[in-house]
Amino acid sequence: MAVTVIFIGKLADLAGEGERELPAPLDWAGLMAALDPDLAIAAKSQRTMVAVNGEVLADKESLAAKDGDEIALLPPVSGG
Repeated sequence: MAVTVIFIGKLADLAGEGERELPAPLDWAGLMAALDPDLAIAAKSQRTMVAVNGEVLADKESLAAKDGDEIALLPPVSGG
């Protein structure tokens, strides 16, 4: 039983990988505890969005992922 966490952009750089499997079920506190401190700080940023199975959560702390779910951590988009 696992949840796949996808890291995008600078979050993938901080994680050192593009994705990671974590035990299910997984809530926000569990996700933060499973991440390295620098990555957790970046994920907590108000500008970082969280999506579960392609749907962006209005409130990150409402995260409730179950077996087979995919969580994407989406940093702010930048560019020119």
